[in-house]
Amino acid sequence: MNEPTTPYDWHHPAVRDTAAVTVHHPAPLAPVPHTAPLVPVQPGHVPSVASVVLPDGRVVTGYAISPAQPEPLAAKPAAVSRTAVNVALGGVGFLAVCGGLLLLTSFIAALTAFITQLITLAAVIFGGWIAVQIFSASGHRGGTTVNIRKAVIKRNHFHG
Repeated sequence: MNEPTTPYDWHHPAVRDTAAVTVHHPAPLAPVPHTAPLVPVQPGHVPSVASVVLPDGRVVTGYAISPAQPEPLAAKPAAVSRTAVNVALGGVGFLAVCGGLLLLTSFIAALTAFITQLITLAAVIFGGWIAVQIFSASGHRGGTTVNIRKAVIKRNHFHG
């Protein structure tokens, strides 16, 4: 365990004393001769040079900095006339009303067909019930007898 395996091992004195320490010294780089001469490049336009005389008599010369120009605003779109807007909105409203009336008409027609089917279904069921009552009454005489003219009702023992 003379060689450190983790960074933590460097903190133990036993490992630090027995481990070989290599010291690296930086070596200076040899200068590289410059082969191409440096030519200053002029900007697209030559800025003007300004000189300022300070109160103590010194002269400071430098380039004048032009103030930053704000970005030009995008051109406003041409104003739309109120009449054109009103006509367009009126057209949209008219189409909405026509579509609503078409939907209302379709809804009423569907509702009418549904109600007609319900009435037909009720008539068939009720008619079948009446038919069963009529045809079963002739074969079965033990039911309730009602004679309205004489007011004779057997089940309630009412005799008039």
